Amino acid sequence: MSDPLVPRVGGILSADIAVPEHEREVRFYSRVLSTGENPLWRADLMNNRGMPIIGLGARSPEYADLPLQWMPHIQVADVAASVERAPELGGSELMHGKDDSGKSQWAVLLDPNGAAFGIIPVVSEEALPPREGDASSDAAARVGCISWLDLTVSDASATRDFYRQVVGWSVQDVEMEDAGVRYADYDMLGDDGHPAAGVCHARGVNLGLPPIWMIHLPVGDLAESLRRAREEGGEILKTTRGADGEYASAVVQDPVGACVALVPA
Repeated sequence: MSDPLVPRVGGILSADIAVPEHEREVRFYSRVLSTGENPLWRADLMNNRGMPIIGLGARSPEYADLPLQWMPHIQVADVAASVERAPELGGSELMHGKDDSGKSQWAVLLDPNGAAFGIIPVVSEEALPPREGDASSDAAARVGCISWLDLTVSDASATRDFYRQVVGWSVQDVEMEDAGVRYADYDMLGDDGHPAAGVCHARGVNLGLPPIWMIHLPVGDLAESLRRAREEGGEILKTTRGADGEYASAVVQDPVGACVALVPA
């Protein structure tokens, strides 16, 4: 996945969630994400250079109907057109923000699987938050960010087509194999041709994952993050390990039931 803070159709700018037990949730994520000698995330959930990549809000009456899912904010060419297409393709509209003239500013949609996501216009360079500290490529690689985003569903082909039409992503097949059977998952590409997200079949390595947009957040010490997640009332749903035996990824359910994937930085 390329730099999230890049203006482009299909780019993932950030993600947020509105949760009950807000103070407990802030503590959970603050502890789980801030591991390692040089934590990628600050205690206020900003990344380590002060950029607001993820947002954890309290579940007020205004947001009571939103599902307990981390919702990515995806840049689209025309918010109103995307909102119009979604129900035609089996999705639905949860929220729709407009300015005083009635122009669409943002929306929260559900896809046919019940996965929630936000859409916003393509941002301008001037609207991006200032980068703190060293802006070198080496420093950028260490910035807390959404390192990947994927969605696991039973009908990945139909879901691929939904997002192709609603978001404007193009598609690249990713060859997979399960029990000797070959099939394809999908990389969804932004209009710059770079992968922005993945849509996967609920089989093989992805079997058992919930049909939600799973944001992948890098941490400095994954084993320690998992220890803290358990200590703070979370549950580890799935882990993978590399050839060296170390954790390569993990899917964690937080204390109120929302899921996130953690990966080593």
